[in-house]
Amino acid sequence: MPLFISFLRGINIGGRKKIKMADLRDLYFELGFQSPRTVLQSGNIIFEAADADLAEVSARIEAGISRRFGFEAQVLLRRPEAFRAALADHPFTAEQLERGSHAMFVFLSGAPDESALATLVENNPGREAIAAAADTLYIFYADGVARSKLDTKRIESALGLAASARNWNTCQRLMKLLNELEG
Repeated sequence: MPLFISFLRGINIGGRKKIKMADLRDLYFELGFQSPRTVLQSGNIIFEAADADLAEVSARIEAGISRRFGFEAQVLLRRPEAFRAALADHPFTAEQLERGSHAMFVFLSGAPDESALATLVENNPGREAIAAAADTLYIFYADGVARSKLDTKRIESALGLAASARNWNTCQRLMKLLNELEG
C-alpha cells in the first residue's frame, strides 16, 4: 500500500481545535487507513492507504475529523517522493538550518501563482527570506516565527491557497520516520 504524509492545518495551536494524537490515529484506522504514525502534537501523520487519489483521501480525513471532533480542519497530503523533493529543493544555508525552528517549509494546496508570490514577497513587512518551488514555500524567519507578521493566514490570503507550515526540525523527524517505515 502506498504511504502518505498528512499535515493537518491549524490543530492544537493556542488551545484551539484540540486533538490528541492517539485519537487521531484511531480515526485514521476507522477510516480504513493502515499503520498511522504521528510525529509531535501538530497533526503530522504518516500512514498507508489503498486509495491513491490524494483528493479522495484528503476529503475522507477532513470529513472524519468534522464528524468525530466537531470542527473543520484542512488536510494537506504529500506522497513520500514529493515530501523528499520539497526538502531537497530548499534554499536554506547551512547556517540557517542550524536554527532549524526558523527555517519553515510551508506546504501549499497547489503551486503559487508567480505574480501572487511576487506580491507576497514585495509586501512582506518583516525580514523573512521567502522562496518557492512547486507547491512548497520556503521561509527563513530571521527574527523567529513568533515575532513575525508573516503568518499562515497572511500567506493563504496572498496566494489564494491553503497552507500548513512545518519547520526544518519537524521535517527531519518526519523524514526519519518515513525512512524507518520504508526501510
